[in-house]
Amino acid sequence: MGDRTFFAKLAPFLQEYIYSQDWTELKPVQIAASQVIFETDAHLLITAGTAAGKTEAAFLPVLTLLHEQPSTSVGILYISPIKALINDQFDRLNAILKDAEIPVWYWHGDVSAKHKKQLLKEAQGILQITPESLESLLINQYGQLNRLFGDLRFIIIDEIHAFMGSERGYQILCQLSRLAKATNNQPRRIGLSATLGDCRLAENWLAAGTNKTTITPEILGGQRKIHLAVEHFYRHQQPEVTEELKFSDYHQYIFEISKARKCLIFANNRAETETAIATLRQIAAANNLPDIYHVHHGSISAKLRETAERAMRYSSGRAKNYESAPAVIAATITLELGIDLGQLERVIQLEAPLSVASFLQRLGRTGRRGNPADMRFICAEDTPEPDAPLPNQIPWQLLQCIAIIQLYLEEKWIEPIPPARYPFSLLYHQTMSILAALGELSPSRLAEEVLTLPTFTNIAPGDFQQLLRHLIEIQHLEITERGELIIGVVGEKIVRNFQFYAVFAAESEYVARTEILEIGSIVKPPPKGKLFTLAGRIWEVVDIDFKNKIVLVKEGQGEASVSWHSHRSSNIHSKVLQRMRQVLFEELQYSYLQSNAKERLAAARTIAKNTQLDQNAIAPISGNKYCFFPWMGTIAYRTLERCLNLFGREAGIIRNISGKSPYFLTLQIEKGKLADLSAEIIALGDRAITPNELLFPQEAPRLQKYDEFIPPNLLCKAFVSDYLDVAEMQAILKTGNFLNSKFKMQNSK
Repeated sequence: MGDRTFFAKLAPFLQEYIYSQDWTELKPVQIAASQVIFETDAHLLITAGTAAGKTEAAFLPVLTLLHEQPSTSVGILYISPIKALINDQFDRLNAILKDAEIPVWYWHGDVSAKHKKQLLKEAQGILQITPESLESLLINQYGQLNRLFGDLRFIIIDEIHAFMGSERGYQILCQLSRLAKATNNQPRRIGLSATLGDCRLAENWLAAGTNKTTITPEILGGQRKIHLAVEHFYRHQQPEVTEELKFSDYHQYIFEISKARKCLIFANNRAETETAIATLRQIAAANNLPDIYHVHHGSISAKLRETAERAMRYSSGRAKNYESAPAVIAATITLELGIDLGQLERVIQLEAPLSVASFLQRLGRTGRRGNPADMRFICAEDTPEPDAPLPNQIPWQLLQCIAIIQLYLEEKWIEPIPPARYPFSLLYHQTMSILAALGELSPSRLAEEVLTLPTFTNIAPGDFQQLLRHLIEIQHLEITERGELIIGVVGEKIVRNFQFYAVFAAESEYVARTEILEIGSIVKPPPKGKLFTLAGRIWEVVDIDFKNKIVLVKEGQGEASVSWHSHRSSNIHSKVLQRMRQVLFEELQYSYLQSNAKERLAAARTIAKNTQLDQNAIAPISGNKYCFFPWMGTIAYRTLERCLNLFGREAGIIRNISGKSPYFLTLQIEKGKLADLSAEIIALGDRAITPNELLFPQEAPRLQKYDEFIPPNLLCKAFVSDYLDVAEMQAILKTGNFLNSKFKMQNSK
């Protein structure tokens, strides 16, 4: 059995479990993790592909140590980004621990009060929790923290790439430091991820606020076999007619490649999941095929999400071989993470993923149990008009798909996740949370409690003092007669609301339900009698209770609206845009492109060659309107747009700027200023630019949940530091071969 030494060290009940599962050997990641846990006192970062056995690699050695020396409190704290992953791991851990005396508890918004109350009484074993529920414990059970976690040995953070660089990730680091201080105990930390680009950033993140180092063992293993295919469609091609229903070639193709399979369809927004499943269900009905279709995203009710997960793992019960029963689910990020979905046959990605990391995470959903991974990409765009401007003739989603695939195949590159320097929204949140937990504190004691948290190492004491003064002014804080700070009357309303525990903003939604079943929630309900799509089905609004935010519905038929706006909010890395440019200008043929995609790429390359786009990054649209292709990622693009808006207008060159981030800028310039525009763009590469110059007068961008409570000058400080990057913009402008002497521009006449 692989390395017998480490197998022999495992607790007897774990050895029995391994035998019962017919494992023939321990996986390399499990041996490597056991070595770090058993032989060092360091933190551990486990980075290995999906289905490599990371969860067992973390739990097998720590459960062994907990078995050998039972804890007097919760011994293992497992933190997950989503409730579904906790539910999945809860079942898996209970199966592993059925012959051991180590209890497993879970705690999130869908868990019963009875279960939570029992944990508070009998705190031992393993606790699985979300950051939001952990925040609740830190506030509401502060006096019990030592009894609950005083003998905590290990903290396992799953899918740490989903936390790093985000407000929730910084929140976790604050929580762990607060917990360690309250219990005078510093447990070891274990981070799990299948998609990390720079392990050093993750190692530093995991060890933040502790005096231990992080070890990332090198995992040796064979290459996975993967099947990739990329296809392209125009959205408004002539549809085929099937039993009086019209379906586009795009949806027919999705139907054919998912038919009679266990298949997961990923979309980048909720609206697309709803549209896809509603249409596939109609096609199946038109062909007298069974309804095997489900939707899974954050606005679907917990019951229907669980039904979808069960359908993917097993079946409706009609098939003798449960694993072979077909099921098709369209999901957002909710199923991107490590939930075990059984023998999934294929993943379909609608449009380009937002990152290489997302591509790998979604690819990893398939190809388990020794089978090749199978992922199909489908890009769709509106048919360009014959005289459409150049930006509309470029298939951006297709280029992005290819670039992301090639970056992984050629370099095994994954986006690094840089930390934010000034998370002021979280600073407000943790300040209020600490006061809610500890009661009144002097300003100096509060500053000590807050500013020593690892997330706030860049926050100057003066900035924190300014924040406190501002919060007193707006009555979020009050000063007592003794000169100590307490939560004020306005702050109480915020802190005592259950939504306070989350550092991300949630839209106010209406619950949609029939007489007997909750379906999910929508942001803005249609009027009574109108139709909308939710959970991949069409519903008619019967009545609306505006006071209690409930929409009563019944099943309907006909053309229905979708209840969410489509948007892509994540940052795209500059290296992806640079590789997209290379895709457009190189002659390499990619074996995974299907017929339509090959044809569309060839046409785009011809257009780029004919317009000399590789030599001239500025192309005419009409009159004095031009488009500029900077090939920069989202942050550098945002910086460039602001630079051109400031300096281009000051120089009397640019009248108006728009565009599609981060792909192109549309510039309306003064007549005869084309050469001046190109010179201005080139000059930006060496210009001395102070980031504060790039803010508009009176601008204080509110981008995070609690930014409305932050003084404007602090918001500006955070924005120029964390949302703009002059150095990256200038580096691309100076090194890009599309901005040198090859420019062939003349003044417009």
